[in-house]
Amino acid sequence: MKIAVSGKGGTGKTFLAGNLAARFARQGHRVIAIDADPSPNLALTLGLSLEVAEKIVPIAENEQLIRLKTGTEYSGVFRLTFTVDDIIGKHAVPTPSGANLMVMGTVRSMGSGCTCPAHSVVKALLRHLIVECNEVVILDMDAGIEHLGRGTAEHVDTLLVVSDANRKSLEVAKTICRMAKDSAIKKVGLVGNRITGPTQEQIIRTFAEKNGISVFAMIPYDKGISDNGISGSPIDEEHSAAICEISHLTASLESGSQPEKMN
Repeated sequence: MKIAVSGKGGTGKTFLAGNLAARFARQGHRVIAIDADPSPNLALTLGLSLEVAEKIVPIAENEQLIRLKTGTEYSGVFRLTFTVDDIIGKHAVPTPSGANLMVMGTVRSMGSGCTCPAHSVVKALLRHLIVECNEVVILDMDAGIEHLGRGTAEHVDTLLVVSDANRKSLEVAKTICRMAKDSAIKKVGLVGNRITGPTQEQIIRTFAEKNGISVFAMIPYDKGISDNGISGSPIDEEHSAAICEISHLTASLESGSQPEKMN
């Protein structure tokens, strides 16, 4: 099972991706969580400390690894074909959630030279993880639609597009869903997040129905989760309505159920 999570920045896609990864791991699945956001912070959601997270070297910024995979004896020439399966065993980071984390990363500065070798390794690794691995793969994408234009997510089984009731977030979600429908992704749909009540839920459902977008879940606003994001205080998962809804979403994805279709 390969699941990508996308949406406008700030809508909670990383929170959803991390909690899906944790819940699949608790169900006994081997899980790889991929942080493909240029500003990675999935590590914290998966339970790693800030100190540990800051020590993770993203794949795209691991110069030694990039040279090993793509380097040749000729200056300015790099290999186009190479194996990547060994990268998982050596660079996947175990997390308290039970999922293993891989941070893809991005180029830190425009003056860092040609990015072709790094991008080749990241692209090949993503394809291997999504197409060839047997593990459950949860892909936390960069905000917006860039990943669809690059074809990064085209081989996933399911694309979850996260949005709150904000009009800008919904418009971004609509664009992502429209582009994804032209791809090979089997299931594409909306996950409403931080829903404060029936009015906001109705706004999202009405928007989805108007635009023919399926709805996977509606995750309610949870003050405990908001407080966690500010102070790092533990989340009372047993009494969290948001975590409960994500658990239901996990079970639905695991069973292969279709999202609620909006005509």
